[in-house]
Amino acid sequence: MIRLAAPQIGDEECEAVSNVLKSGFLVQGESVRRFEARIARYVGTRFAAAVSNGTAALYVSLMALGIGPGDAVFVPAFTFPATFSVVELRGARPVLVDVDPETYCMTPSGLRGAVDQWKGSERARAVVPVHEFGAPCDMTEIMGIARKHGLRVIEDAACALGSYHEGYHVGTFGATGCFSWHPRKGITTGEGGSVVTSDPDLHNRVLSLRNHGLSGPVSGTADLVAPSLNFRMTEFQAALGREQLRRFPRWLATRKRLAGSYLSRLRNVPGLRLPKALDGHSWQSFMVVLPRSSRRDAVEEALRRRSIESGLGAHAIHMLSYCRKKYQYERDDFPVAAELYQWGLALPIHARLTGGDIETVCDHLEKRLTKRE
Repeated sequence: MIRLAAPQIGDEECEAVSNVLKSGFLVQGESVRRFEARIARYVGTRFAAAVSNGTAALYVSLMALGIGPGDAVFVPAFTFPATFSVVELRGARPVLVDVDPETYCMTPSGLRGAVDQWKGSERARAVVPVHEFGAPCDMTEIMGIARKHGLRVIEDAACALGSYHEGYHVGTFGATGCFSWHPRKGITTGEGGSVVTSDPDLHNRVLSLRNHGLSGPVSGTADLVAPSLNFRMTEFQAALGREQLRRFPRWLATRKRLAGSYLSRLRNVPGLRLPKALDGHSWQSFMVVLPRSSRRDAVEEALRRRSIESGLGAHAIHMLSYCRKKYQYERDDFPVAAELYQWGLALPIHARLTGGDIETVCDHLEKRLTKRE
């Protein structure tokens, strides 16, 4: 089976995790601090806080910035539901923004239009641009719009380790950047995430909020400064992450090479739309848009019969039942997101793949779409 995604776990990772397990110290200690320091150094921020997953990173960021009831937060209409859900869970109003049909990201023009047209009772407080599949948003323009309208920026960089905009790592432009270390991401800690920032006060709030809202040490006497939950990372997850990050540059180069092979091989398939090859793209996922004459489930099944795994790219938030019912959305309210949701197909991309694997995937996909099999 040519897998859609496959984490690279080697002897180095197993040894690092084993050493932590043998130590008997398993939660939020020196291993986590070392992982945090390496993440901050890699992306170029002063601080990084390890948390339990990427969703927790987003939620804690909203908490730390005081986003809650009475606030409106602009989020892309095409993303993983977590981006929407954390805003809902904070009691704020998610305001959807349609995305670009080639990058799949929120655009400055889309954000500008959504902010200018916002007439809701909630006060516009923040924007969460998502660097979808590792494609960097135009953060220069988005930050300009945010400053003009007094919006805090929380970057959803869950898929974007190794992605850059104008020479700077994504996640470093806004108040915080939120990363995920899920097994489908560039590196993995199993589950896990990080909040990066260069603001010391904001960093200290994140450190407190990830640990029940307590200030001070994880154990021992500490003051409760705000009610929160347990979003801590384990020591053995951090040990795994450190080894993964050490090897990540080589894996990133492989992803870029594989994405280039896809783009070259599939560029002449009739009706198939390919993602835009932005500078600084890290290619966490590779999603194509099928011809409208196709059915994604049928294409998936045809590939599965050839031992090729594929799948959904992301979700059109306004087409999900909770969102549709609560906010009375129609499909064509966000037409690009709807199209990407209906015809987007994620193809295998990870460091274990070979050029021959890519050729096999492309050959069978082309045959299916041109009805030659």
